[in-house]
Amino acid sequence: MRIDDINEIELKQVKINDGFWSARQKLITEVVIPYQESILEDKVPGVEKSHAFANFRIAAGLEEGEFYGMVFQDSDVAKWLEAVAYSLCIKPDEDLERRADEIIDIISKAQQPDGYLNTYFTMKAPEKRWTNLHECHELYCAGHMMEAAAAYYKATGKDTLLQVMERMSDHIENRFISEKREGIPGHQEIEIGLMKLYHATGKEKFLKLALHFIDERGKDPEYFIRENNNRGWKHEILDPYNTKYNQSFAPVREQKAAQGHSVRAVYMYTAMADLAKAAEDDGLWKACEAIWDNMVNKKMYITGGIGSSAEGEAFTVDYDLPNDSVYAETCASVGLIFFAKKMLDLNPSNQYADIMERALYNGVISGMQLDGKRFFYVNPLEVNPGISGELFGFKHVLPERPAWYQCACCPPNVARLLTSLGQYAWSEGRDTIYSHLSIGGRAEFRAARISVDSKSPWEGNVTYWIEPTQTGKEFTLSVRVPSYAKNAVFYLNGRKLEDQQDIRLGYYYFKRIWRSGDTLQLKYDMEVRRVHANTLVRENIGCVALLRGPIVYCFEERDNGKNLQELWTRKKDTIEAGDYEPEVLNGIVRLKMKGLRIFANDELYFEGEFRQQEVEMTAIPYYAWGNRGLNQMRVWMHEY
Repeated sequence: MRIDDINEIELKQVKINDGFWSARQKLITEVVIPYQESILEDKVPGVEKSHAFANFRIAAGLEEGEFYGMVFQDSDVAKWLEAVAYSLCIKPDEDLERRADEIIDIISKAQQPDGYLNTYFTMKAPEKRWTNLHECHELYCAGHMMEAAAAYYKATGKDTLLQVMERMSDHIENRFISEKREGIPGHQEIEIGLMKLYHATGKEKFLKLALHFIDERGKDPEYFIRENNNRGWKHEILDPYNTKYNQSFAPVREQKAAQGHSVRAVYMYTAMADLAKAAEDDGLWKACEAIWDNMVNKKMYITGGIGSSAEGEAFTVDYDLPNDSVYAETCASVGLIFFAKKMLDLNPSNQYADIMERALYNGVISGMQLDGKRFFYVNPLEVNPGISGELFGFKHVLPERPAWYQCACCPPNVARLLTSLGQYAWSEGRDTIYSHLSIGGRAEFRAARISVDSKSPWEGNVTYWIEPTQTGKEFTLSVRVPSYAKNAVFYLNGRKLEDQQDIRLGYYYFKRIWRSGDTLQLKYDMEVRRVHANTLVRENIGCVALLRGPIVYCFEERDNGKNLQELWTRKKDTIEAGDYEPEVLNGIVRLKMKGLRIFANDELYFEGEFRQQEVEMTAIPYYAWGNRGLNQMRVWMHEY
């Protein structure tokens, strides 16, 4: 395990000013967060009722009513508050902060005298607290609220929610450690929340409690079976015998493959990687490495989507990656980014950064409509109206984004990730600054202030302006060169660097005494790439996917006519990347190519040859599909 004193930076250190991401952050701060606030307050007609704010007011005794929603409805409020905290770092907003403070005050009033906080059990079943960890998400909700508490404290300096969640943590520690009650989360998340509290406060008790839940998981694979048999009641119909579903089939250090519910899995892996570093635990690190390798090389969609089965929202077996019955939950890609960043902070490598970038530009932002008011839970790689969203086995694959969900975990997850994006672009070591993503803006570190101008994802051109904080002091700037970059060249103060010696795992290390005004420019070719899948991926035999830079492309009926399955790309034909079109789908680069459409007669089966017609084909970025009405879509196209 490599530990080089690499630390996640504080969000306030970064101001993003980027041609691609600034508009998306502005959308989150000005549209998405207020829109989601209105939904949580049940003020948006025609969408799924949330009642999440009202649940806290009722639990606090501030109004009459009954609990409504999923058993984990509290987590929607937590993720919204976390997104608000990050938004306040991007754009101070006194009115938004006031409204958040009011919600936090209500949450504090809903907390029980012993520190317990959960509106479902407070209102509906106080006598059943902590008796159904398998199904009822008490620890999951606590984890999300802990994340919100740490984020809000860092953003505003206000500690009301931090104190609430410290009391909740103490309550949990008393039950599961001091009183030695059995228990692990059915849905992992508290481990991340506790580590966020640890990083925000430096208090070892949070790290120890997180490590406790990680250590206990899988120690007794029959725990959930015993809990199920002892409690005498059920909330959901979850199978306690399916220990792979919730990753309790073996101690985590013995797990070598991504298994079970994909979001639970990557949340746990994120905490494992964080703890591997914080506790210098080589066993956790080795498990993370093995799991990562299995997941991204055998179980991940080309878009950075994970979890191929709707049954259990889960990983299945290696190379089982159907395109039209896919699950690939937005939250799972968000969690994959969490995991990738923690691995990067242990060992800067393109094997992590490439996947983080792939999931960010494809698997995550595809989950939100370009107007910020509609969202995908499932992110398919093939959609066929009339089948997708309608037929058995495909009802989960919606061909258009809904405005909201009863289970609304994904929309606020996208909001909190995109508002905290600066933390994923950089890390800071003892004497090294790491640039992971080519995102424009300005960042402040101990050694220097760095401004970035980036043309990504449409051009391979990024420039760094360095302003050292101390004259004459040597430090290292480490810049990632993506694995897709062709003919990459660095220029120092305009002079081409002919020989760069220090290159490690896709990162180029520039160690020198930097002077104010120094520039480092990276330029590379952005070729269209034809990508093929392993032949064990049954659905993609004879097919090709197109990528350019970090962007996965897809074909829509809107550009190519009906029956996309009749279209074939030809290896001999050149694929042209067009000019940037700012007025199309909020700004994209389209791909153009010649291809063939094959035709058959009206018979179901026939002998003879298909009729053929040469056609023009157009591909758009995958993240932008579904923004022009109901139509067919495919990522993987036939090739000959």
